[in-house]
Amino acid sequence: MKILITGGAGYIGSMVCHSLADHGHEPIIIDSMITGSCQQVDQFPTFNGDIANDDLIKTITKEHPDIESVVHCAGKTLVPESALHPDQYYYENVSKSLQLFTTLKTIGIKKILFSSSASIYEAKNGEGVDEDSILNPLSPYAKTKFMTEMILEDFCNTFGIEGIALRYFNPIGADPKMRCGPRLDNTSHLLGNLVRAAEGFTTNIKITGSNWPTKDGTGVRDYIHVWDLAEAHVAALESFHSILVSQSKFEKINIGGGSPTTVKEFIEIFEQVYGCEIATVTAPPRDGDTAGAFANIGKAEKLMNWRPRMSVEQGIADTIKWHRKMID
Repeated sequence: MKILITGGAGYIGSMVCHSLADHGHEPIIIDSMITGSCQQVDQFPTFNGDIANDDLIKTITKEHPDIESVVHCAGKTLVPESALHPDQYYYENVSKSLQLFTTLKTIGIKKILFSSSASIYEAKNGEGVDEDSILNPLSPYAKTKFMTEMILEDFCNTFGIEGIALRYFNPIGADPKMRCGPRLDNTSHLLGNLVRAAEGFTTNIKITGSNWPTKDGTGVRDYIHVWDLAEAHVAALESFHSILVSQSKFEKINIGGGSPTTVKEFIEIFEQVYGCEIATVTAPPRDGDTAGAFANIGKAEKLMNWRPRMSVEQGIADTIKWHRKMID
């Protein structure tokens, strides 16, 4: 298959590209390169530009008329930033997705795999959630994911498009072959902060919230190795028709590790993997923070024949290895 990946030079998008190629598929990339890195995907056909530029999308599909599906990874992703700049998030994530879907409808591309988020769930008690659990997106970022899901579902029901929304939990790690990996300069991501602390670039790690209704008071996360996440995209694309066997043209599927890890536990695992001690301080929750949740992944197992294979420890180890490669 030939697949167009929006945001294909970003953290998730680049993983998806390499995983698709490893399985014999052909990724085509469109990315603005504002946060993406073309060096991580330089072997794939890449178009530098905006997903809302319908002329560019049409040019890409004219050059590659055999594109069968679109994986929509492009967008802004930082919860704290979204609270400060909600206008930017609604414009970049919602308005541009609407324009992209409209262009794809006009062109006739009818399969869309959307990068959604588990942040849309009501996550009060650190408990497990399935795809029918209560939704309550709190941050502007989470709201943009929920809105885009609704737009895609309406397009599917009205225009004959087929759509799948993969609701990501907390991806960590790097490509095990070290072809691509995360940017660790983002201070809103715990693992990047832990690496910087272990390397002596910061002094204390903030634990935002210590009175959540969880076993140790810190928030719960469901960490998934980013390579497992990338493989889930391949599984979804290869199973697209069988996933949508009912009258429904739209499906949403949780993609997570399937088990909870508290922030405190995650820091302890990092200390064991890295071989150091990390100084921590508690701080108030950030806007949009919740107690967290973990994924019931039964639907992914049943419909996609997919389940995660890699551990939290491996995700941390691969992140450290990637960081050391980047600074060498």
